[in-house]
Order: sequence, then C-alpha cells, then structure tokens
Amino acid sequence: MTSFRWGVLGSGGIAATFTRDLQLTGREVTAVGSRSQGSADAFAERFGIGAAHGSYEALVSDPEVDIVYIATPHPYHAENALLAIAAGKHVLVEKPFTLNAAEAEQVAVAAAEAGVVVLEAMWTRFLPHMARIREIIAAGTLGDVRTVIADHDQKLPSDPNHRLNDPALGGGSLLDLGIYPVSFAVDILGLPERIIAHATLTATGVDRQTALIFEHDGGRQSLLHCALDTRGPVTASIMGTEARIEIDSWWYNPTSFTVIAPDDTVLERYETPDSGVGARGMDFQAAEIERVIAAGESESPLLPLSQTVAIMGVLDAAREQIGLRYPGE
Repeated sequence: MTSFRWGVLGSGGIAATFTRDLQLTGREVTAVGSRSQGSADAFAERFGIGAAHGSYEALVSDPEVDIVYIATPHPYHAENALLAIAAGKHVLVEKPFTLNAAEAEQVAVAAAEAGVVVLEAMWTRFLPHMARIREIIAAGTLGDVRTVIADHDQKLPSDPNHRLNDPALGGGSLLDLGIYPVSFAVDILGLPERIIAHATLTATGVDRQTALIFEHDGGRQSLLHCALDTRGPVTASIMGTEARIEIDSWWYNPTSFTVIAPDDTVLERYETPDSGVGARGMDFQAAEIERVIAAGESESPLLPLSQTVAIMGVLDAAREQIGLRYPGE
C-alpha cells in the first residue's frame, strides 16, 4: 500500500468513525482541523494525531497532509472541498456530496482544473459484498435485471433543533438517508429517466419520509423509501428474470446476501468477510481513493465524479417534486 497522509476536516461522530477505521487498517492520520482549537485538540488527543488545527484553512494548508476527508454537515461540503482543492489536496467528501447539483458541479470543475482526485464517500460502493454483487450481475446469473427495491428508514432524534430536522442544515430524510438507496439504484440500473417522488413534511419543513419510483432504461424500475422517524427493515433486493439477490439488513453496511432462483433454490449465500481488526468498513473508500491517486487516474470507475454530480441532480429533482427547498437556494 502506497503511504498517504490523511487530514480530517471536522471532529464529529462520522469523523471519529472514519479515523478509527483508517488507523485500524494501518493508515496514517497526521492532522485534524476543527472550527475551534479545543475541539481539534480533544480529537487529536483521543486518536493520537500529531497536528491539531483550530481552523479548516490551517488543516488544508498543512504540508504533512495528502488527502483531506470532509466530515462536516453537507451544507458546508462544497465550501470545505473547494478550500482543500485550492490548497492542492485530494479530497474524500462525505455523502451527500453537496447540498445540490450546482454545488457538486462547482467542486467537480475545480477538481479538474487543479488536477486533484475528488471522491464521494459513498462507502457502500466500495464494500466487498457490492463487489461480489456486481460480479454476479455481470455473469448473467440474474438474467435481465428488472427491479431494485431498497429502504433506509431509521428512528432518529425528533428534536426540532437537531440538524436532521433543520432546513438550514440541509435536514430531512432524502439527503441524509435517501442518498443511500438512490446511489444504490444508480449503481445497479444506471441513472433514472423518470422520477416520481412523494413525501410527508415535518413541522420544521423537511421531509419526514419520502417514497421514490425511478424508471430506468428499458422500463426497469427502482422502488425506494427513506424515513426519519420509523425504523424499517433496511434491506434491499435486486430482481432479475432468472434469479434475485436479497441483501440482509443494514444492506449499505458490510453485510451478507443470498442469491435465489425463481423456485426459491439458494444459488449462493455470501457472508461478508471479517476485517480481522475491528474496522467498520469505511477503510474501503479510503483504499479506493488511494488506489486512484497512486495509479495516476483522475477518478474512480466505481463512482465517477460525473455520476456523483448527476445523483445530486436526481435528488434536486425529487426535492422539487416534494416541495423541499433549503435557505439560499
């Protein structure tokens, strides 16, 4: 493994989870940046990180950082990514990539002009079970793939001041949770040609739950759902004319799945491998951006930046249908 030095921009929960996985898999986290020196110092002490910066500008300017991981709330992703790109850093940006497609396109253009690699941290794309699923589909085991069904329904905090319920922080189920099934459907069936979206909004004006129907090339369909206040099965299915794949609960995490014939014969049972070091699985996206940089490539074939921008466009179209607009848009 080529050695890259990571800087973490943000010091919240997802930053901690990602940092832990980096360190468990032998990667070097050299710096953290936060909006306050105290938060940066506490994070650095917790994880044994050498440099703690009290501003994002100081982090991206650190010469001991090669790749910046953006772990702030998504309304700030574009601003933070552009800051890192301007400093000549490669960037891994948490999902959703930005607040909307216009911001995503701005980041993509800046990355191309600067000659740096920018990747959306849609970690599911890079997990072992998804690699095996793509192999099964490519081998023709499922026949003609017709339908994708997936939910991401969680029981999350109802506090109106929580970021998930705050329009000013890009709240709502679609961007925070729905991004997973939407990206999954695009991964399997390609971008949708037609989108139908229905939602129920909260008193604060964000979507409490959203149902999506996508029509893809050739009349193939995706049926997707996300919700903030109801815990669902969090499973996914891929259905073809010759077999189907049923992905176990928490389908977007490292997990297992079953390939089943039309007569219910089990054709394959895939059990996700144990990392052996206790990592959650966020290291796979880190490995992919490191591979792309080391190979001198401009983007990952598993999630090209153009597709990330297009997915933000899909979310924009869905938000327009459900009447969800954020301040400043």
